Amino acid sequence: MTGSIVAVDTRHGTERAVASPVVRAVVLLPTFNEAENIEPMLRALRERAPDVEVIVLDDASPDGTGAIAERVAGELGRVEVLHRAGKAGLGAAYRDGFAVAIGRGVDVVVTMDCDFSHDPAVVPTLVSIIEQGADVAIGSRYVRGGGTVDWPVRRQLLSKWGNRYTGVMLRTGVHDCTSGFRAYRTAALAAIEPATTTAEGYAFLTELVRRLAHVGATVVETPIIFRDRERGTSKMSGRIILESMVLVTTCGLSDRWASFRRRT
Repeated sequence: MTGSIVAVDTRHGTERAVASPVVRAVVLLPTFNEAENIEPMLRALRERAPDVEVIVLDDASPDGTGAIAERVAGELGRVEVLHRAGKAGLGAAYRDGFAVAIGRGVDVVVTMDCDFSHDPAVVPTLVSIIEQGADVAIGSRYVRGGGTVDWPVRRQLLSKWGNRYTGVMLRTGVHDCTSGFRAYRTAALAAIEPATTTAEGYAFLTELVRRLAHVGATVVETPIIFRDRERGTSKMSGRIILESMVLVTTCGLSDRWASFRRRT
């Protein structure tokens, strides 16, 4: 992958132009009942990011998502479908996907949604940021140039408040801790031992950011426009939101107590 981008460095609040050499990257695509989206997404990824490999992490979707993915994989090539036993949550799917990617020694692991909330055209940008030295690249709604469309005001306020609260409580320096559109340097991902995480949903994404901050990983946010899904059903629920807030509060208080103990 080659090209140039402008990235926003969350640690220094600066913008910088980068150019990108070639690396081996894999996109992890978790799915559950995404029959309407999986084929167009796989085709869009092949068009917009032709060099990447793709692993579909399907949670035994009863609507046939896995079978559709297998058919398209046979046509496109470099697409693999991992058929999981059942719906176990976003965190569980990514833990399995991370294990496969790390085991294969790829350079970069990209995570994204299948419902076109995340634009496949941004994948090369995220990979480019890793190629230029970052450990993690986050497609962020809450840095300059980023945003959301088709969201009601209540949802926008809830998301912005939740991410601001998370950033303050966990002291990560990241504006969009719950964005699932990310690229990880595989070595940095392996260093935080994702197999030992326990959270699901947005809480899982936050748990990864906290671990990355603790090991001093370089995290760069680049602006994206997040679009609400047009087809299929959202997996968001009140339970997922509550789990995320409980995790953030518990971990934030734990980190502060640990810091206090070290000073005394």
